[in-house]
Amino acid sequence: MTSPLLEINNLSIRLKVPSGVLHAVRNTTLTLNRGEALGIVGESGSGKSLTAMALMRLLPKVANVEFDTLKFDGTDLGDVPEATFTRDYLGPRLSMIFQEPMTSLNPVYTIGRQLIEASVRIGRMTKAQANTRALELLDRVGIPSPKARMAQYPHQLSGGQRQRVMIAMALMLEPELLIADEPTTALDATIQTQIMTLLNDLRREMNMGMILITHDLAVVSENVDRVAVMYGGEIVESGRSGDVLAAPAHPYTRALLTAIPHMGGEPKRLGAIPGTVPALLQPPKGCVFAPRCAHAEPRCATERPPSQGDKHHHRLCILTEKTLAELPPAVPSDPLPKREMAHEVVLEARHVSRVFHSRSGLFGPRHEIRAVDDVSLSLKRGETLALVGESGSGKTTLSRLLLGLDTPTSGEILLDGQPVEAMDGLRRADLVQPIFQDPYSSLNPRRTLADIIARPLALRGVGTVRERQLKARELMERVRLPDRLMHSYPSQLSGGQRQRVAIARALVTSPEILVCDEPTSALDVSVQAQILNLLVDLQAELGLTCLLITHDMAVVHQIASRVAVMLDGKIVEEGPAAELLANPKIAYTRTLLDAAPQFRPTETPKMEATS
Repeated sequence: MTSPLLEINNLSIRLKVPSGVLHAVRNTTLTLNRGEALGIVGESGSGKSLTAMALMRLLPKVANVEFDTLKFDGTDLGDVPEATFTRDYLGPRLSMIFQEPMTSLNPVYTIGRQLIEASVRIGRMTKAQANTRALELLDRVGIPSPKARMAQYPHQLSGGQRQRVMIAMALMLEPELLIADEPTTALDATIQTQIMTLLNDLRREMNMGMILITHDLAVVSENVDRVAVMYGGEIVESGRSGDVLAAPAHPYTRALLTAIPHMGGEPKRLGAIPGTVPALLQPPKGCVFAPRCAHAEPRCATERPPSQGDKHHHRLCILTEKTLAELPPAVPSDPLPKREMAHEVVLEARHVSRVFHSRSGLFGPRHEIRAVDDVSLSLKRGETLALVGESGSGKTTLSRLLLGLDTPTSGEILLDGQPVEAMDGLRRADLVQPIFQDPYSSLNPRRTLADIIARPLALRGVGTVRERQLKARELMERVRLPDRLMHSYPSQLSGGQRQRVAIARALVTSPEILVCDEPTSALDVSVQAQILNLLVDLQAELGLTCLLITHDMAVVHQIASRVAVMLDGKIVEEGPAAELLANPKIAYTRTLLDAAPQFRPTETPKMEATS
């Protein structure tokens, strides 16, 4: 048997923070063979991305990294000089798709320059060869008009398109190991399927190893050979994906699986794990999951759990499988509260169109782009209307028109019976609040979390500073953000934590309508479950109305009362969620449903790894 492509033994990462030393990753051991895909799953703050950053040497200088073994293709990376690692390993042998493309792409360079620069600079390709490969990869990742996109800048692309550019960039030099950190988070279902198929094909063609870091267990169940479940800096369970996901042996893995929304059956309340992932300033004496475990015993808090199992499936847990099997479920499967929907229309679009104009080059011909084309749509009080469709179908443009952030070329938008453009800004903000797709670009980097969440109240002059701080703390608790983050800045948070800040800010003024553009796409499954449960509860208690823009059909099934399908700027199908998801009338809707990843834990992996 050949040696592993990647071998990590007892990796530990400590970070200096104002309150002490954070034990972010502890005694992590991983191996990866050529052609194999390893999925690393767990909640935000579990240490998934830090483990990958340590391998890529991208950790901050305050990080202290220790390991027994860190080998790549038989070479001890600890002995490789920095200059050699940067020149010979980063890009040509090791590559990474980052979670947030907007912060990873240079805003003043064109897409084309960023794609070809590294290949040309290290002498792997001529400029013409690099340009040809870049165009080919942009086409393969589903970017329309790739030649025109090469001349554009990151801000001119949608969030999903920027993510696809990052994937193409990571594949330019045909790496031996690809680390994909949430590579499909911002992508719609059809493109998500296309990207994962592409990555699996490239694994097969290039015998490439892949580490897939994701919160989407449906994607993991369909696309990886082995799974490692991380919590609190430790790998608490690992093994072949079919074994771990079909028969989880650790309480944490079991709890994660109860949080997954499913397409079939009647929607039930999802299992949101109580509490948050701890920030460990001291290594735990016992099991790191014990404070949140529904089945914890007194000894779990004081005894370190032993590693049980074999090389195919092991876990860290004191409790035996027999004990766990005899215990009741950690989360009861309760029905969702009934939602009372009125017939009153609170937000309406009447024959709305939005036309943009662009030209190729300074003197090129002018092109007309109909982003929204004669759309009529109504949102009734107390309902959740899901707007679905592929990237570029006009969903986000329509949402901006409904919010009054853009003006339609023709048609009108009515909010509470009044034209949006004629409404006072504060009155409009009291009625409707947005949750944007990209939380990093919608949060002020110079304000603390408490200030960001309470800012809408401060602008209205509501309450004292202390009262606003208390309200911010209350909202942070609702969206599962720990108190210790109140005075942190957006740059100090994970992507999922930033999304929760955006949701808390939207809820702080108790609006009547939420316009949610992919509100849970960056969240791990347990927090997504909590947010979805929260939205349903708020609707039942307050009559909250939601327009949900999403690519996740399981989320649509979980909380939507009606669905509207967009294609090329038009509404092509609309109806009650249960009926439309079960019996779509047009082929396009069926394509969207077929492309949606399904959680199939017993499914055979897409390819067998090379031993």
